[in-house]
Amino acid sequence: MIDLRSDTVTKPSKGMMEAMFHAEVGDDVYKEDPTVNELERRVAELFGMDDALFFPTGSMANQAAIKMHTQPGEQLICDKYAHVYNYEGGGVSFNSGVSCKLLDGSRGMVTAAQVEAAINPPDFYHSPLTSLVCLENTTNKGGGACYDFQTFQEIKAVCIKHGLGLHLDGARLWNALVATGQNPKEYGGVFDTISVCFSKGMGTPLGTVLTGKKEIMKKAMRVRKVLGGGMRQIGFMAAAANYALDHNFDRLAEDNARAQELGNLLASLDYVVKVEPVETNIVIFEVKDEKAVMDYCVSKNLIISNMGQGKLRLVTHLDYTQDNHLTVLQYFKEFKSL
Repeated sequence: MIDLRSDTVTKPSKGMMEAMFHAEVGDDVYKEDPTVNELERRVAELFGMDDALFFPTGSMANQAAIKMHTQPGEQLICDKYAHVYNYEGGGVSFNSGVSCKLLDGSRGMVTAAQVEAAINPPDFYHSPLTSLVCLENTTNKGGGACYDFQTFQEIKAVCIKHGLGLHLDGARLWNALVATGQNPKEYGGVFDTISVCFSKGMGTPLGTVLTGKKEIMKKAMRVRKVLGGGMRQIGFMAAAANYALDHNFDRLAEDNARAQELGNLLASLDYVVKVEPVETNIVIFEVKDEKAVMDYCVSKNLIISNMGQGKLRLVTHLDYTQDNHLTVLQYFKEFKSL
């Protein structure tokens, strides 16, 4: 079986398991887990931030950031494809009492002009007070698209002008950094908070780190506790993330390259209507007969995602080997003749 539904399906490697087994741990609620403390230090330093905090999940880290930035009754701005709106169980409203103003961006990416136009007048008390902008890089529903860094800077200028917080959902930011060659430290100069996930392309069983400026991050421990995220000897999982930083970061280029090859092949096949531009490790493509393609994939023990309305998705990852890749390319070529 070859599973390309998501990069979350990976299993810890032998080296990662050994790092977890030998981790030095302590009680993280007391901030006495040395492995967690080291991971948080490394991530904060990597992004040029003041502080960082380890969370069990990306959704919890994003929800914590939103709660840290906002008050009930306020509003955040995000793209209509944003993960915080579509895939976090309505947590924005449930956890923070905040509404979302959705923008019609391009492949999940918005512009500074769109953001500025969406800000509610602060003295017009009939509308929610706009207090936060949430961006996503890479964009999940946008097919792994990467922002141009200048756009981040332009949006930051709007946020400064209007006194808004700026949060980045960086669930797959690692893939974007490898694809673009951007300097992670520059992100710390733009965003107030950033969440980075280790359980996707980086191959860990769980774990996301929220990093940010000192003034906002001083709220993080309390908010994590409110959301149920106090943990004890979590250093076993932090060790997996430290291992991933050492061994799995640079190799994301392989995942991105294989996704590009898949996209190029699919674009040449007559049963494929359209392939979204491939920038990182996600391939979204539209087919003429989704049932026929999905049934064929099942017959080949190839698992992919059906997004509906003819759209299918592939996500390359750590456990998708070159042998797997050659096999999958052949499968799609053979379907052309059926």
